[in-house]
Amino acid sequence: VQLVQSGGGSVQAGESLKLSCSISGVTTSRPCAGWFRQVLGKERELIADEHSNGGIKYAESVKGRFTSSQDIAGDKMYLQMDNLKPTDTATYYCAVALRTRGRCLRYSVWGQGTQVTVSS
Repeated sequence: VQLVQSGGGSVQAGESLKLSCSISGVTTSRPCAGWFRQVLGKERELIADEHSNGGIKYAESVKGRFTSSQDIAGDKMYLQMDNLKPTDTATYYCAVALRTRGRCLRYSVWGQGTQVTVSS
């Protein structure tokens, strides 16, 4: 399984960005999709977590501003980021968790990361 990210960049506060992640090599059912971000020197933060039932839990820091989605074929996932803040500046990673009997396992495959910088 391989994930290849695209998108990211530098924007002003209040603007939007959309990150994409292409998924290849999954031969079983549609994987569970997640998004993480990491600021240098800090732990990686899970910001969008897909549950086995398809529901997505968002971190409080991004709730209402970020939206994670995946296309029906399960070969592309997205993170729409609106009303960006300087505190959103980080390296963003997509990740997938394979399923067994419909349940999501642990996130085990990661994208290469993409930098998002938000200036005030």
